[in-house]
Amino acid sequence: MDLGIKGKQALLCASNAGLALACARAIAAEGADVVINGRNPEKTEEAARKLREVATGSVEFVIADISTDEGRSALLRACPSPDILLNNNAGPKPKLFLETDRRDWVETCNSNYITPILLVHAILPSMIERGFGRIVNITSAMVTTPRPHQTLSSGARAALTGSLKALSLEVARHNITINNMLPERFETDRQHQLAKAAADRHGITYEAARRAQVDSIAAKRMGNPEEFGATFAFICSVHAGFISGMNFHLDGGSYPALI
Repeated sequence: MDLGIKGKQALLCASNAGLALACARAIAAEGADVVINGRNPEKTEEAARKLREVATGSVEFVIADISTDEGRSALLRACPSPDILLNNNAGPKPKLFLETDRRDWVETCNSNYITPILLVHAILPSMIERGFGRIVNITSAMVTTPRPHQTLSSGARAALTGSLKALSLEVARHNITINNMLPERFETDRQHQLAKAAADRHGITYEAARRAQVDSIAAKRMGNPEEFGATFAFICSVHAGFISGMNFHLDGGSYPALI
């Protein structure tokens, strides 16, 4: 299937590793011109090099912390009017509610709510003018199935989901879609971090925490980042213009509710 995104400009935040890099790889292979981003120069440059091995369009990279005004400005200078925007940023450290403090909430809201909102605000006018836009946010299963140790993540990302759901109703007539991808247990560094945190929290071994991660998934396996990237590519395609304001659970069939 031709996704119709060859030559489209794509800006992918925090995309030098993990699920966002898998998204960049998927659309680069379809001919999109991609700009990836990271804070670590060596890691980001290496990610760009590997992307160029599969890309049929251009691949550029920006070293920046998008949680800062300066970082967002650098990203937008490199790609001021993208057709595709992937919002992504590092998630907060797992903490129970009474373990959090004001700084935790301010930093999490800035990274996982304010930052993507400001990026959407910056690129939306050009999407409206062109009559095409695909905005996708990597959020978390914690948006719809909150857990006690993820109050920070649930709060900020649920706020983003609500704000952009409202916006999706306004911009759908311009062929601009806004959707959210909610990953659960993909084979990435983030899951290793969460396993280590769970081991400390429950007083168990790292290996036991990893087994618990797998057992929590209905499919009884961790997700492959390539599966995530392929889903992202379709959501960004010309064929997905009638899908907007949705939360896509990518969780091996584990989401327990009907809606």
